[in-house]
Amino acid sequence: MTDASSSKPAKDDSGPAPASTLFIFGASGDLTKRLVMPALYNLAREGALDPAFQIVGVDIVPHTDEDYRTFLTEAAKEVAVGTGATPNPTAWSWLMERVHYIVGDFDSAETYHKVRAWLDQRKTETGQANAVFYMAVTPRFFASIAQKLGENGLFEESENAFRRIVVEKPFGTDLASAKALNAHLLQSASEHQIFRIDHFLGKETVQNVMAMRFGNGIFEPLWNRNFIDHVQITAAETVTVEQRGKFYDATGALRDMVPNHMFQLLAMVAMEPPNSFDADAIRTEKAKVIQAIGQMTPEEVERDTVRAQYLAGNIGGRHVKNYPWEDNVAHDSRRETYVALKLNVDNWRWSGVPFYIRTGKALAVRRTEIMIQFKRPPHRLFDETPTDAVEPNALVIRVQPNEGISLRLAAKIPGRQVRLAEVDMDFRYSDYFKAEPSTGYETLIYDCLTGDATLFQRADNIEAGWAVVQPILDQWEAGQGELHHYKAGSAGPAAADRLIERDGFNWLPLA
Repeated sequence: MTDASSSKPAKDDSGPAPASTLFIFGASGDLTKRLVMPALYNLAREGALDPAFQIVGVDIVPHTDEDYRTFLTEAAKEVAVGTGATPNPTAWSWLMERVHYIVGDFDSAETYHKVRAWLDQRKTETGQANAVFYMAVTPRFFASIAQKLGENGLFEESENAFRRIVVEKPFGTDLASAKALNAHLLQSASEHQIFRIDHFLGKETVQNVMAMRFGNGIFEPLWNRNFIDHVQITAAETVTVEQRGKFYDATGALRDMVPNHMFQLLAMVAMEPPNSFDADAIRTEKAKVIQAIGQMTPEEVERDTVRAQYLAGNIGGRHVKNYPWEDNVAHDSRRETYVALKLNVDNWRWSGVPFYIRTGKALAVRRTEIMIQFKRPPHRLFDETPTDAVEPNALVIRVQPNEGISLRLAAKIPGRQVRLAEVDMDFRYSDYFKAEPSTGYETLIYDCLTGDATLFQRADNIEAGWAVVQPILDQWEAGQGELHHYKAGSAGPAAADRLIERDGFNWLPLA
């Protein structure tokens, strides 16, 4: 029998991605330094990039190839200080040899002429001109960059050359802007060329939700309204708005988290089994789930939603100010930093099963998890025993940190009397699989280079998510509904507890 601590996963033999050039618009920005380049380094270290792979940074900040490489190397050292992971010199050198830089204004036609010239030269020298255009820029540039790439023929594909564009979130700020952005993108590129990236979906445990459901025969027969009482999805953060006050005060927790991160988790939990692991088969089933979420009436928004804002408190010994006194936040701001929702998925599988969602900043712990609570078993068998109540079984999927799965069961306490206690069967990925440090972007970038769109959102997925939250946005923007408050470092507002308690349930504790 193999000891669990020594078991190893099968080696990933998927091989390097096809040779291509990755153009990073916003190459001198924070996203590139903190996440994109570390992810590319990890892919290089794993041998997941072709020897002919090239990176071309595009930005208005003046750099030569050499000093851009120096800029990235210094940034990598800063990241290493925070993570304790020093880059392997050989892998980093390999990556830097493939880094180039184009100085250009995103609004200037000359910039795109330079990009085209670079690709034309690449085709002449190597015979291949595969290209991915990564928009690590603020959302206001998304449509214009895509348009100018299209106008310069940079999305034109051939049998021997693919062209793809990666768009970061946020994908709009409401339903109308999301539709407008999708329309702009689709004027220049085809849907199969557009990769809307959400780094949340790059996390191993998120992907393992599907593996757990569809790879184990014991779960799927119970995964429906006949056996499941309710579902809770939590994304709690200890961080405040920090240096993002201007962005956050215009956005808030609902826009920032619910139509994308939270709905993607909900879709993976609630989707029907796809016919295959083909990208469109999976994305179609996810879209069906989001489209089945009932859109709220004004009365339902008042009853089934909670918005709140953090007040001064302490998190891990660190003092936190009232949200309106954070840098670049309006002192009279009513922007929510926390949101809780009760949702219903109106289809055959989930009719009558409430889905409770909560997410917020400046909370007691950093944790993302999904709890599936099963229906309480009949109590009659235990009526004449000291057992007061038989607690329901619960399956908890921990997305971050301490990735794993636990199953809460009832077990008999040793002794002559029949007494029950709750016990957890606990599985942690770190106990079975050695995981290398990652940013969450590695899988997504690799999948984009290989053309696998499974973990990327399609236009209909995006618009379906915004359609659900739009009535809530409309009510809140009109000043309807109370803005609650909670102390920084707490589990959130009391109103969120009342939201779930009125149905006879309790949130999984944030402790």
